[in-house]
Amino acid sequence: MGLRIGVFGSTGRMGRMVTRAVTEADGMTVAAGADRPGSADIGTDLGGLAGVGSLGVAVTDDIEAVLGCDVAIDFTLPAATLTHAARAGDRGTALVIGTTGLDAEQEAILAEHARKTAIVYAPNMSLGVNLLFAVVEKVARSLDEAWDIEVVEMHHNRKVDAPSGTALGLGRAAAKGRDRRFDDVAVLSREGMTGPRERGQIGFATLRGGDVVGDHTVIFAGSGERVEIGHRAGGRDVFAAGAVAAARWVAGRAPGLYTMRDVLGIDD
Repeated sequence: MGLRIGVFGSTGRMGRMVTRAVTEADGMTVAAGADRPGSADIGTDLGGLAGVGSLGVAVTDDIEAVLGCDVAIDFTLPAATLTHAARAGDRGTALVIGTTGLDAEQEAILAEHARKTAIVYAPNMSLGVNLLFAVVEKVARSLDEAWDIEVVEMHHNRKVDAPSGTALGLGRAAAKGRDRRFDDVAVLSREGMTGPRERGQIGFATLRGGDVVGDHTVIFAGSGERVEIGHRAGGRDVFAAGAVAAARWVAGRAPGLYTMRDVLGIDD
């Protein structure tokens, strides 16, 4: 049977894609999927929702059913994710988290839960984006603060958090490269008479519209030249594929809070 995968948020867009990706992966099966209590999809076959045919696995609102699997994959909301992580820690179930919008306090709570079980957490599960994180950190380390850093992102008009978790992750990668505390240098928005740009800031610009899956560009602007490094997601299936790769990697790992850099084997 191979790895038994449970899916939180299984009826959402990402949950359905994860179900599809797991069924297409070698050595994995979808063994459980959950949605919020009261959902109209409770009792519906997961495979039917994902468009892969009947899997004989019905959507449930039972968290423990998902945590009874070898690995659980979570694309939900921050509050729900923290609940799932706490319960996963109690059971020792490995967890892959692709939920966006967690703030610093919530990430600290997540790290505490990871002391009891293996958790892979990334603001973006795309393999390409996680390579971008590593590249941005190295470029920021190489270019001094005479080079201004700006992060520009665009997503669809239904996205609820801004800047995106991926944009924040890119900003943190840049701050790490310069050995600066992110909260000390981040400027998440600008309006009005802001005055001249301060040296060393990492600025953000957020765009929303249409059905854009996710565009991210990091701009290093120097005197007379600039370097732009970016990534564009053509579909959400890239996030599901990354989550499946993370689930395969994290199964059987020792407790700890891991990232996609660990999954990809990227050295610091």
